[in-house]
Amino acid sequence: MTEGAVMHPAPETHDPRLWNEDLAPVSQDRRTWTTWNIAALWIGMSVCITTYTLASVLIEQGMNWWQATLTVFLGNLIVLIPMTLNAHPGTAYGIPFPVLLRASFGTFGSNLPALMRGFVACGWFGIQTWVGGAAIYATAAVIFGFDPAARQALPILGISAGEFLCFIIFWAINVYFIVRGMESIKWMETLSAPFLLLVGVVLVWWAWQAADGFGPIFTQPATLDTAAKFWPVFGVGLTAMVGYWATLSLNIPDFSRYARSQHDQIVGQALGLPATMTFYAFIGILVTSATIVIFGTAIWDPVQVIAKFGNPWVSAFALITLAVATLSTNIAANVVSPANDFSNLAPSRITFRTGGLITAFLGILMMPWKLYQDPSGYIFTWLIGYSALLGPIAGIMIADYFVWRRKKLDAPALYQRHGPYRYTGGFSLVGFGVLAASVLPNLPGFLVTIKVLPAELFHAWLVASYHYAWFVGFTLGFVLYNLIRPVFPNR
Repeated sequence: MTEGAVMHPAPETHDPRLWNEDLAPVSQDRRTWTTWNIAALWIGMSVCITTYTLASVLIEQGMNWWQATLTVFLGNLIVLIPMTLNAHPGTAYGIPFPVLLRASFGTFGSNLPALMRGFVACGWFGIQTWVGGAAIYATAAVIFGFDPAARQALPILGISAGEFLCFIIFWAINVYFIVRGMESIKWMETLSAPFLLLVGVVLVWWAWQAADGFGPIFTQPATLDTAAKFWPVFGVGLTAMVGYWATLSLNIPDFSRYARSQHDQIVGQALGLPATMTFYAFIGILVTSATIVIFGTAIWDPVQVIAKFGNPWVSAFALITLAVATLSTNIAANVVSPANDFSNLAPSRITFRTGGLITAFLGILMMPWKLYQDPSGYIFTWLIGYSALLGPIAGIMIADYFVWRRKKLDAPALYQRHGPYRYTGGFSLVGFGVLAASVLPNLPGFLVTIKVLPAELFHAWLVASYHYAWFVGFTLGFVLYNLIRPVFPNR
């Protein structure tokens, strides 16, 4: 089969435990996503509240505004590389992420790395749903005039009944798009992208007008005045920025399988990802700097800023806009992958929609408001922690597809139980051995970060290397796989 050809497995060649309509290769007539559709996808996913606040922790850690902005840009420029590489087989063969994993981890072994990615997405789904619900709650407070500060937390949940109700309302809106499927996601991203960028520009204009300038953050010096102070913070920050989209750098085939060509997916991603992420994080810096002048204190949460506009209807409109931005991010970034990942567990029983609903319910059970309440922990523990797991998977996938297989896959065999991707009982011993070896060096730093073990138990360099967890894991996964796979091609 030539590269780029799409072949549906014949009915007699695929195993129902490995195939359903949602996991099957996308036929040529359904490959309609243009460069603009791909770019719009990234604009829609990047423009959200969590992107707006990305630079805040870096500035709080001692960076000045341009250092924080540059760190965001570099992180997204770096993650663009594995993003476009892993997108290639999706466009070439029309296959989704969990099916591509079968080539490097085995027909059944693919479920473990797919679920590692899927459960991270459930956490992100919950976080974004909580953020969108918070925007609805703030909108209700502005319109009906109640004081959000007077809320009373419910036992166990730790949030008020009103907050939980708004969370569930926004959750239900997300579920609507899950049920509607991939085409609804495509048109939502395409329509919302230019609107969301315009709203960002309007927010900057308001800040400049209200503060008669952009405030003092641009004259605030960095406190990281020595290399010993700067590089650890930069390393952690850069890894966190890469970790922000480390999830999508794995499951990008879930989207690139719908692209018309490699040119569309490469150019669309290059145009949509780094620039939008940097632009919106920079908007967060601009507006927050202005809030110091306007309100007397730095307010990094855009929901709180908008709630203080003074005009309730303007505030309500802006808050609803934030909710739309969060919705467009949540559906594309945090539903598509786990829906396919859960479907991969039992294709004959779990469809894309069923997998999406599983994601939605897990997103509630994870109580995401507790995960998001500490911004420092959210960025420096959550983002870096899972990047230590996902970096090795990205390295293994790229090594397998580009180096070992030279971009040649037997697409029908990916759906066969006894085909060449069976390895040892459906599991690739090489794939899992490399994964374990690549995760292990980051384990001490993780245990120290979450305060399970004291740093004194390990060499300082072993703990410090965790600041670069994604890079360490990716490099080890890529190098070790290329060394071991030729020695054990069928293991």
